[in-house]
Amino acid sequence: VQLQAYGGGLVQAGGSLRLSCAASGRIRRIDDMGWYRQAPGKQRDLVASITSGGRTVYADSVKGRFTISRDNAKNMVYLQMNSLKPEDTAVYYCNADIWSLAARQGYWGQGTLVTVSS
Repeated sequence: VQLQAYGGGLVQAGGSLRLSCAASGRIRRIDDMGWYRQAPGKQRDLVASITSGGRTVYADSVKGRFTISRDNAKNMVYLQMNSLKPEDTAVYYCNADIWSLAARQGYWGQGTLVTVSS
């Protein structure tokens, strides 16, 4: 099982980016999916998460600006980021709780860099 995240890049403050993350491999079911971010010198923090039923949770710092969504048929999770701020600059990681053939396990994507210039 693998998670592949993409969609990061350089954007000016006030701009938008959409991150995508694809899960692949021998997947029976995916439970919670989410996005985390880690800025230089800081810990990795939750940005947003979504259950298989579509219930969402957001960090206070991104509420009203970011939207998480998922496509269960395609094993994808997305993060639409609007009104970006320089403090949103970080490496963004997707995460998913996946039932493979063997058991349930948490997986991480490789990270995608988002840089917001002022």
